[in-house]
Amino acid sequence: MTSREATSLLPRFGDTAVIGNASRSLSDWLSIIAFGAIQWPWLLRSLNGGSMEARIALLDRLHLPHDALPNLGSWKADIGLLTLVTDYILEHRPNLVVEFGAGASTLILARALQQAGGGTLISFDQHQDFVDATRDWLLEHGLEADLRAVPLRPSPGDWPGLWYDHGPLPRDIDLMLIDGPPWTIHPFTRGGASCLFDHIAPGGTIILDDAARPGERIVARRWGKAWPDFRFERRRSGSKGTLIGTRR
Repeated sequence: MTSREATSLLPRFGDTAVIGNASRSLSDWLSIIAFGAIQWPWLLRSLNGGSMEARIALLDRLHLPHDALPNLGSWKADIGLLTLVTDYILEHRPNLVVEFGAGASTLILARALQQAGGGTLISFDQHQDFVDATRDWLLEHGLEADLRAVPLRPSPGDWPGLWYDHGPLPRDIDLMLIDGPPWTIHPFTRGGASCLFDHIAPGGTIILDDAARPGERIVARRWGKAWPDFRFERRRSGSKGTLIGTRR
């Protein structure tokens, strides 16, 4: 299964491989229940992946067939985010892009990099079958990326939830796109991405999807306090909002 197929409102988690202790405390469960109760308007809004006109405009711009992105929305990237990352890549021409949460965004990132003249894309996801299917999807369009299926593990630092067991990564990352792990692990689980902020090149950019959700807003505030060498701004792109952090 890839983002080409219709998917449920909530992401997969039960079959996710985890290193270490994946059990959730009572506090974790209460956070999930509480945030699930208050963020249902955002979840419903996320069902809209964007207008057909915007989707066709982006695909035409990238010289991709109109059926390359037949299903968007739900837990997948929407057309607002995909257009934003395309704009960034074609303007800034990054050499190294790292993505957490593979899918439709992987296809768009790979194609935009190809049009921008090249660059390396490393993409992580916790589901091996999803990674394999996404790799085949890219190949159908003459694209490639370094796609890696990795387990999750307890988040680094004092963040709750789980983060990717990505291993060593190069420094001087020009663009890091964070679209996982899912909030159903913990509303603040994507906060663990900050363990890689010192790998971002000067002038490099972090993009966090789903930034309008209450959990991601708290993550963004904590990042802003802990990382004064980044300038963070939240944009109302697409149906789910986007946080953009630029290293000064």
